[in-house]
Amino acid sequence: MLLWIVGILLLALAGGIGALAYEYSRIEIPEPDAFAVAQASTVYYSDGTTEIGRLSGNDRHIIDCSTLPDYVGNAVVASENRTFWTDSGIDLKGIARALFTNITTGSRQGGSTITQQYAERYYLGETKTYPGKVKEALLALKISQTQDKSTVLCNYMNTIYFGRGAYGIEEAAQRYYGKPAADMTLSEAAMLAGIIPSPSTWDPAQDPDTARQRFERVISIMAEDGTISQADADAASMPATIDYTPSASGDYGGNTGYLLSMVANELQDADAFSRDDVASGGYSIVTTLDKNKQAAMESVASPSGNGLNEPDGVQTGAMSADPRTGAIVALWGGEDYQAKQLNNATQAHYQPGSTMKAFALVGAAQNGVNMDTTMFNGDSPQTYAGLATPVANYGDTSYGQISLSQATAYSVNTVFMRVTERLGAGTVAQIAQEAGVSSALSSDSPFVTLGIDGVTVQDMTQAYSTIANQGTKTQLHIVASVTDSSGARVYAAAGAAGAGTRVFDANVANMVTAAMRCTMAYGTGASAAKEVGHTMAGKSGTANDNTASSFIGYTPSLVTTFAIWYPGADGSAQPLPSWNGHDYAAGLSTRLFADYMKQALAGTPDEQFTAPADPGTQGGADGTWGTAGGM
Repeated sequence: MLLWIVGILLLALAGGIGALAYEYSRIEIPEPDAFAVAQASTVYYSDGTTEIGRLSGNDRHIIDCSTLPDYVGNAVVASENRTFWTDSGIDLKGIARALFTNITTGSRQGGSTITQQYAERYYLGETKTYPGKVKEALLALKISQTQDKSTVLCNYMNTIYFGRGAYGIEEAAQRYYGKPAADMTLSEAAMLAGIIPSPSTWDPAQDPDTARQRFERVISIMAEDGTISQADADAASMPATIDYTPSASGDYGGNTGYLLSMVANELQDADAFSRDDVASGGYSIVTTLDKNKQAAMESVASPSGNGLNEPDGVQTGAMSADPRTGAIVALWGGEDYQAKQLNNATQAHYQPGSTMKAFALVGAAQNGVNMDTTMFNGDSPQTYAGLATPVANYGDTSYGQISLSQATAYSVNTVFMRVTERLGAGTVAQIAQEAGVSSALSSDSPFVTLGIDGVTVQDMTQAYSTIANQGTKTQLHIVASVTDSSGARVYAAAGAAGAGTRVFDANVANMVTAAMRCTMAYGTGASAAKEVGHTMAGKSGTANDNTASSFIGYTPSLVTTFAIWYPGADGSAQPLPSWNGHDYAAGLSTRLFADYMKQALAGTPDEQFTAPADPGTQGGADGTWGTAGGM
């Protein structure tokens, strides 16, 4: 009977070995597990070196391990698998020991070599079942036969978790020591290697005694195995680590969150990358944001930093861009992205008020109306066809007979209502949308020219950029280029000086700019122009019922919009409160504009606009505009 039992066991063993051999012959090394090779994408300012933050994803940076000192890899080997350089990829004794313990105690022990851990984490994902462990062991054998040990060790070090939210040796070195992995000392490498089995609990900030014991163990093994000298071992000492406090907001805290979310959205909207690709592809993303201008924007727009003591609930949105290329160089989306994801620069809506008058100016110029010789009745109030209620100027001021340039400088409502009455509200709305306003506009209300519709700061920055760029529209964008982890460029923005789409005749746009220069010369923007000290064109805007205040101004190379509004609890527009001596925040947007532009243009030469040749005539092309036609 005993012979029969032995025979059956031998047959079973032979069959099992045969099955394993068959499975080994069939197994192929798969593509790496997506999580194992995922690494955060880093976003930079336009200088390409100053980091803004990282897009959400694994905090991992995959590196070429040939840049590391030999003791880094040898420390990991000493900690995790000291026979690594000579073994076959699996430890049969360890597997048997772990299997026996698991069966007899119900616990879970691994008994895995570095190669087995690599097979699991780099290719398979976490495996807990016995069939999974068998597959893991067979794959480790296959890897050991097809990949050199240095590759296996490097991929392992780039993959594993080291605690402090860090995946991979490079990110770990930054989180523990504030330096690249290539710059770690022997002691620093040994400490990191020692805590690999339980990095969160053995972090020296959490358990310094265990961390020290693990460090000393690694140093001792390295000396015994001859990978370091005894003198080096004697000189090694427990390294200090930097403070680490997990942040609930991470890189998305404050205004930075708006910048990063815009970057991710732009790349996704361009169909260049999926959101997952952007977050975990390990890309280097260079933005168009100018570091110094962004700092100036934040200092001016932030309620907590500008010293204006703004009442709670008041919102500010701002954007600054180069009209020649469409590059966004600075923006203010809000005080804290984590608390409010609605971006004040790109998503929140406000009433632009009289800044919409620029598009009525375009229509007048297109109809041959001379900006300086065609006169309009600027008295207040006045009645208009189809409106039961007369329209008044700000403060009910009457200006008498004035030109369009003067009406622009003083923001005379009654004149622009006449211009819109002649053009048609639909034409003014169409011109604004051709220039770049993407929000819906009232095509059937003459009040469209007084800015009664909700728009975004980006809408108005885009539209005014078209005028500033002499009628050529360049698409606003925040991403300049993207390179992959190998340094190959995989995306570049289309915007460049001289590119874009012709929307308006250049001379028409330059005529509008000349009219808005009057705003800065003697009108509502004169104080701002004097403070900044540069040649500029611009327009102020006060919304209906004082629910918003805005100012848009530009040089040939920089367009900037500032807007302030006051949403109610339900999001509805509320009259702005009065504070710091400003009734309904009147003039504050102009002040913010001036404060920013003074910094943004500091040290730059004064640029001149292209002078237009105004071919318009008094009364327009048909002689019926303005008071010449009874308007």
